[in-house]
Formats: sequence, structure tokens, C-alpha cells
Amino acid sequence: MHKLTAHDAETQSLDLVADNIAKLTALFPEILTEGADGGKRVDFEALRELLGTAVEDKEERYNFTWHGKAQARRLAQTPSTGTLRPCPAESKHWDSTQNLFIEGDNLEVLKLLQKSYHQRVKMIYIDPPYNTGKDFIYPDNYRDNIANYLELTGQTGEDGRKLAANPETSGRYHTHWLNMMYPRLKLARNLLRDDGVIFISIDDTEVANLRKLCDEIFGEENFIAQFIWKCRQFTDARSVRNVSTDHEYLLAYSKTSETVLRGRSRDESKYSNPDNDPRGVWMSRSILGLASPEQRPNLHYSITDPDSGINYAPPTNTGWRYAKERMQELIGTGCILFPKKSDGRPREKKFRADLESEFTSFPTLIDDVFTSHGTTSIRSLFENQLFDFPKPPELIHKLVEQAAANQDIVLDFFSGSGTTAHAVMALNAEDGGNRKFIMVQLPEPTDKPDYPTIADIGKERIRRAGEKIRTDKGGIINLDVGFKVFKLDSTNIKPWDVGFDDLETSLPLFADSLKDDRSNDDVLYEILLKYGLDLSLPITTHTLAGKTVYSIGMGALIVCLDKAITLDTVEGIAKLKDELQPEDSLMRVVFRDSGFADDVVKVNAVQILKQAGIEDVRSV
Repeated sequence: MHKLTAHDAETQSLDLVADNIAKLTALFPEILTEGADGGKRVDFEALRELLGTAVEDKEERYNFTWHGKAQARRLAQTPSTGTLRPCPAESKHWDSTQNLFIEGDNLEVLKLLQKSYHQRVKMIYIDPPYNTGKDFIYPDNYRDNIANYLELTGQTGEDGRKLAANPETSGRYHTHWLNMMYPRLKLARNLLRDDGVIFISIDDTEVANLRKLCDEIFGEENFIAQFIWKCRQFTDARSVRNVSTDHEYLLAYSKTSETVLRGRSRDESKYSNPDNDPRGVWMSRSILGLASPEQRPNLHYSITDPDSGINYAPPTNTGWRYAKERMQELIGTGCILFPKKSDGRPREKKFRADLESEFTSFPTLIDDVFTSHGTTSIRSLFENQLFDFPKPPELIHKLVEQAAANQDIVLDFFSGSGTTAHAVMALNAEDGGNRKFIMVQLPEPTDKPDYPTIADIGKERIRRAGEKIRTDKGGIINLDVGFKVFKLDSTNIKPWDVGFDDLETSLPLFADSLKDDRSNDDVLYEILLKYGLDLSLPITTHTLAGKTVYSIGMGALIVCLDKAITLDTVEGIAKLKDELQPEDSLMRVVFRDSGFADDVVKVNAVQILKQAGIEDVRSV
């Protein structure tokens, strides 16, 4: 039995203000807006105009805004204080793979990828929360996003806080969603190549707002299409309003207006050469047009079969496809097929060799793959349903095929169960490509003991899908089905946050600027991010005078994070310069700040490296 409390609606008197607002908005729904405090508010200027009263001196302009937009814009521009820590134990083929799986808040991860992957991603696909009121909205802490993320995921304190849902009753229902999406899309655009494309799955709830948001971020002129995906195979009998919503949308935007999708492969079965025409295989097609005599009088005329002398006129409502001069050229070259009977209709002989493209246009209606295929795919890998309503790999396969070719990078920063990675590997197996994927997923908790977070489901799905693809394709050896796992965390460098009174006692703690619980590998990958180097670059390990030295990118960067470094190690690095790099190339060297045996060694180390032609020497 429910016990009533002072906070229950049943014990409260009628809210007269709310009742009046409800009555007004029933008559004039357009006057309701969201207030700065998150509550519903009446736009009295809009109400006055609806009642026939002119509002003087009101500035009118086309504008898309909401409460918090300026703060969301600033959030996109605020640098991250985090890093990505390598996790080889959860990875697959760590030493050879070029794929990445990053576990963390995608806002912070996108910030951390800005240097290393700026304008390098060819295609982005995301399936963000649809804002149905039940899915999760990422709560962004404007003061310290890393601390907020670690608390949410239970990495600080005993238990993580559950992510907040965004119910429709919230006064900022659309506002919360827009504030979540805006900074992420701004950062994502920076990662796209100039010929890059982004695809975003969405449904009716936010499609209008998403269109406006993308028009602003990517440019209205870079809108490619709003695809309709017929996601439901069978009618929904549970519909509340007796309408079965059978579709979702895919918005596609490009970085520049010159970008085009690949298109759909032509049906080659239509082409043949039954008359052994030396011009090659051909197909017949209609030569009827679409214009009436009033619209295009020059397309309405009779043509004559030169062999039989029979005249053929087009239907009065369509005309021919070509003007008379062009038609005569086609007749003269034997490209018009005349019928054997007088009541037939001439057609055109279209040669395969004359086609300018291997492809036809990709349709905006996708109706041959359904949500049920995604469910089947998960069940075939795990033998049970671990993830609700996963996107089918076949759908993402179509998109990747349209936008990403061999060697291209595909990014999904709402990766969920890892469908995009599955699709990329499957397409690579089909066409021999070497596309790379970057998956980003928040470790949202699940009720599955074997897979505590959605990120865990995603990693295991990629492992199993990769092996299944290799098996199905006869054990392909050179297919990259691995991935390097990285996890978002606070920086490896100790924060300088001591007060002046504590300075004397605190200084010894900062003799080493790196945190005690971090490994050299942790620091190494933070250095790669700071220098803007690819996280999948091969790293070679050298042992020089007993110290570990890392060489990244064929010697473009040398890192030594050991302690008690002597000049023997430094001289060994100088020799590496000659072995790994041409004389005129640049090499950067990074040491641990407290790594040298003493200050004399540090000074001499700089001079030795300068003599070897290495000018860029730094410490961390």
C-alpha cells in the first residue's frame, strides 16, 4: 500500500497557475516555451500577436536557439583535462591492429582526439539517444567533466551515480537533448576530412531539431539527404493511436558541398549483346519523355523506321526523350531499336561502355533491412539478447559502402553494442579494404553479470563478430579484426593545486610531476595525444644502457620515462637518430622531468642531442 506524503500530488490543492496555462496552451500551443529555470513559460508577446495586438519594436530574424546554447558552445571549446589510458589486457591483437575502442564520455574523448585525428576521419555514424524520455542523456558538468565522468561510472567513491533520464514532463525536455548534442557535433565536425560525411540515426521526436542543429554546425548547403529507413518489418499492433510508426531517419551531412556518395552498383544482368554489336553489351530503355506539347513542343514529332518506312509518334502527354536532331543521330548510328510490329514502340540501345559512372543514385528510402536483423545478429553471436534494439550491421554496411573506401577511418562515438565496427570488418572482408574504426562508448551499467557495462558488450561483440567473419570467409589472414582499448581517465600529471602556506612541505611531493599510480605506457600515450600522433602507430622498444626507450613513427618521436638516466642512454638516443631518420628530418625527444641522475646530466644531455641534430628536447 502506498503511503501518501506531503510531496504527493494527491495531497496538494489545485495549481491554479498551471491550470490556467494548460487551458491557454490548449487553445494556443505555440505560446508555450521553456524558461531559464527549466519550467514551462508563456510567451506573452506571441499571445498578444495571436489575439490581434501588434507587438512594437520586436526584433524578428531567423534564429534557432535554446537556453544553454552559449554555454554548450563554450563547452565544446574548453580543453579536456583527461587522458586515454591503454588497456592491452582487454584488447585484441594490440601490437598489430589499427582499430580503436575507447571507453569513456564521448564529449571528453572527442576533445582528446582533436589533435591526433583532426581532419582525418572520412565517415562518422552515430546512433545517439532519441530523447524518448527513457533513454539516457549525458549530463555534462561544466566545471569538471572528468571528475563528473569518474563519479558517474563508479571509478571514484563506492558506487557510480545512475545517468539521469530525460522525461517529457521536464521543462527542458528538448533543451537537455540539444545541450548534449551541440558540443559533440561541433567537435565531431573538426575530425571530418574535407570530403567527409556524417550519418545520424534519429526518429520523429528530435528530427526537426537535429536538422536545424546540423544546418548550423555543418552548413545548410552541406545537407545531403534525409534517408527514411523502414525499420519495422511488421505492423505494430501495440500502437496507442492506431498508427504503426514503421520508420526512422538517417540524416546525412558533408563537410563541403562538393562531397558525393558513391551510389548503388548497377544491375549488370540487364546488359547483353545478342546481336554481337562491336560496341559491346547493351540494354534497351524507353525513349519517352515527361513533357506535354505545351511544355516542350520540340519533343513532339514523328520518327521513321529507315527499313520499314513506318512512322511512330510519341504519346501526346509525354513526347520523346530527345530533340529531333539528337534523335536522328541515334537512328543513324543504329542506337534506336524499332519494333517488328507497327503497334510497338521504339526504344534506345544503351551501351554499357557509354555510361559515365559505375553506379546509379543511392535511394533515400531504405526498405530491405530491419531492426529485427540487428536483434538476430546479436543473438547469433551471444545466443541470447544482451542489447535492446541494436542497429543491424547490414544498415551500417550500406552507409560505410557509400562513404568510406580502402584505408579510410570510420568513427562512431555512440557505439553501443559495436554494430559499426562489425559492419566495417564485414565490408573489409568482402572487398579487401583496410578501413579502420574508432568506437567510443560510455560504460553505462547493465543488469548482465557477465557484461557489467554496455562497453563490455561492445568489446565482446567485436571480438566474436571478427572471428565469425574470418571463419565465414574461409579464414582470411590479413583481415584486421583486432582493436586497441583505451579508457578515459584524469591526466597522468599531478595537479598543481597547493596553497602558498603549504608550499614548503608540498614541494618534495612534486619532485616527480607524474602520478605514482600511472605506468610508463599511460604517460606514453598521453604524450602521443599531446603531440597529435595516431594512437595506432607502431611503437618500437629499445634498451639503451639499461633504460627503456620508445620509438614512435619511425623515430619521429623518442620517449624515455625511466629514472636515473645517464649520459650513456642519451648517447644511445643520439645514435638512434642516424639509424632511424635522415639527416634533415626532425626528431623530438621526451624525458621524465625527474628522470636524470642529476642536473649536470640533464644539461649535458641537451647538448649531446643538439650536436646530433635533435633540437626539440622536452620533459614531462
